[in-house]
Amino acid sequence: MVRSAARTTDVEVRIELKPGVIDAEAESVEKSLGLLGIAPVPRVSTARIFVLRFPGVSRREARRLAEEAVERLLANPVIHRVTVHPIEPA
Repeated sequence: MVRSAARTTDVEVRIELKPGVIDAEAESVEKSLGLLGIAPVPRVSTARIFVLRFPGVSRREARRLAEEAVERLLANPVIHRVTVHPIEPA
């Protein structure tokens, strides 16, 4: 593990429901958009995005830690589709 006081790595974790899993919140939004007269939207889906900040670790280690967080806390592999990627510094 590479540690550097100057290095901070942010990792974005995006969690969505897998196809076939009911997304009640998205269905409600889709219906409400129609009731408001907003142009038909063929598909609405929800996602949760977490940005995890890891100071003093390499990009590789930050990704590993983020994936561990997904496995142990953030997502259920039965119903969730997950993407994890480091965020490029601005």
